[in-house]
Amino acid sequence: MDYFLNEEQIMIRDLARQIAEERIVPVRAYLDEHNEYPSEIIKVLAQSDMFALFIPEEYGGLGKGCFELCLAVEELSSACLGVATTFAANALGTYPIILFGSEEQKKKYLPKIATGEKTVAFGLTEANAGSDAGGIQTTAQLQGNEYVINGTKQWITNGGEADIYTIIAITDKSKGARGASAFIVEKGASGFTFGKKENKMGIRASATRELIFDNCRVPKENIIAREGAGFIVAMKTLDQARIGVAAQGVGLAQGAFNEAVNFARKRIQFGHPIISFQAVQHMLADMAIQIEASRALTYAAARYLDSGAKDVSKESAMAKTLATDVAMKVTTDAVQVMGGAGYMKEYPVEKMMRDAKILQIYEGTNQIQRNVIGQAIIKEFAKSKG
Repeated sequence: MDYFLNEEQIMIRDLARQIAEERIVPVRAYLDEHNEYPSEIIKVLAQSDMFALFIPEEYGGLGKGCFELCLAVEELSSACLGVATTFAANALGTYPIILFGSEEQKKKYLPKIATGEKTVAFGLTEANAGSDAGGIQTTAQLQGNEYVINGTKQWITNGGEADIYTIIAITDKSKGARGASAFIVEKGASGFTFGKKENKMGIRASATRELIFDNCRVPKENIIAREGAGFIVAMKTLDQARIGVAAQGVGLAQGAFNEAVNFARKRIQFGHPIISFQAVQHMLADMAIQIEASRALTYAAARYLDSGAKDVSKESAMAKTLATDVAMKVTTDAVQVMGGAGYMKEYPVEKMMRDAKILQIYEGTNQIQRNVIGQAIIKEFAKSKG
């Protein structure tokens, strides 16, 4: 379908596609097998101004919206979700500063993020706080001109690799989730260390580590917004980022679909390419329908956010849920179309199927997304009835 991209959007998409094909595809199997962080590809993305996409122009960025970022993320995800996650997590970690940071914070951090000189991560999840953000145990106490942070964050993408971390911690336990605050913590801060690199099922090119805060001291001015705003910062950040996860789902599904179609055209059975058999055609047709529906919803949600809409929780949850459920189904079906070959590491769909699962889990499980959508429906219905 034609989504009426302008010249600049086409250029962004094509550049991301070129990087995916020329720099990511040749090394994706190696990165996956060796659990290796894609540092060289990150440099290429930085040199190509990909990190500048989501940074406002006044801070050295290109000032593009969620839609343009989705175009880039989609193309990178079609090649390797691990690399795409490494890239996208920078936007996730930066959104709190863009949305709620002070002018001083923006001037200090955003220009270096735009050039790729500094990379970013977002720290919300803990052992007892994932879907339940109110279960956060990490604390931050003001002592003089510094906040002292204690606790751990779990399964943090870019953990140990990133230079800047936006962290959610509790400043007032008596207020529950309303007592959470957001902070900027720099790598190398006193009392800030990392756990082991996790050995994951998929997205193995991305680094996932525990963040450990043991009397970690950060300047008072590193608080984002104000005390007690942490929950709002986290939720508004996730509303933006979940559309990016939807774009990951679309890209991954498209990549798997392309592999399945190419294989089905070449694989001969009973004297004919298997793509000529109706059973295979129907599977491919369903895959194509689901991908295009996911893309349409993801693009619509991104454009709705970029229009200035104040509340996109329902739309971002819808896009994330549909696109990531589709990614799981399409990658599974791609393996099925390719049969025994699809199950072998020699072909990329085996990796794509492993990678797909995380999309239904991170940045809010798809069960939580359905809760978000359901609550929005109740609220809208009640409002319409006065």
